[in-house]
Amino acid sequence: MPSTPMPTLKHSSVNAVAISQPLSDFIHQHPRLFILTGAGCSTQSGIPDYRDSNGQWKRQPPVQHRDFLTSHATRQRFWARSLIGWPLMANARPNSVHNSLQQLEQKGYCQQLVTQNVDRLHQLAGQQQVIDLHGRSDQVICMDCQQLHDRNQIHQQMAAENPAFAHYTASAAPDGDADLEGVDFSHFKVTGCAACGGMLKPNVVFFGDNVPKERVFSALDSLEQADALLVIGSSLMVYSGFRFCKQAAQRNIPIAAITHGKTRADELLSLKLDGDISAFLTPSVSALDQRL
Repeated sequence: MPSTPMPTLKHSSVNAVAISQPLSDFIHQHPRLFILTGAGCSTQSGIPDYRDSNGQWKRQPPVQHRDFLTSHATRQRFWARSLIGWPLMANARPNSVHNSLQQLEQKGYCQQLVTQNVDRLHQLAGQQQVIDLHGRSDQVICMDCQQLHDRNQIHQQMAAENPAFAHYTASAAPDGDADLEGVDFSHFKVTGCAACGGMLKPNVVFFGDNVPKERVFSALDSLEQADALLVIGSSLMVYSGFRFCKQAAQRNIPIAAITHGKTRADELLSLKLDGDISAFLTPSVSALDQRL
């Protein structure tokens, strides 16, 4: 826990210089950054996030791992909704936040980036040191034989097998989902694995499932070597992300956060920037050039 009161800046109340200075100082003083990113990084790319500024769900919680594995009806509903939601994810492109983080890595300030997102936008922006903590949505895995499939191919197969769903529209939801309600999903045909006919699931960690231990250990090893932890766009309400803040605090590694509203780790932060992520990050990264 910080020994001094946590400085908090809101981007709407300060000018560009005041915005960039605290974060630029934090980065410059801690050049080996461990960066943890969440859904807030991708909202400018058109991908909705899960929670509001108070850390509460904006919509119904997403599908649970156990329900997906045990209920055919749940799988029908999930894949039917993804016919609408997946194209948004597939066509999303990096925004200024992803680009600024790639520049930060290029300048030598990012030792490791760990993302809770499954959209692969960090990699599309050119980021090299990335751990996809919750997996990647562009892959589908067979739960029986473990074979990986291309998500776009599976999407096309399910669309072809379910032409009756082609006319539906709905608002986008996080991670390739859509808010399609009041529809009879019981006749939706769920595609099976081409290799064994087994159950297909996006190669991501659903809520209620555990992050593979090797990913967690790899990330924690990187955190051990870092000068500081920088959290961007995450409320940290999910323990898989919050654990890194707990570990950092236990080892007296400073923590800064850029996000909208409260986080689960507010009492552990050395610096908090509350507001538009790009408004804080972009000028701060640019200001580093003056220090090189």
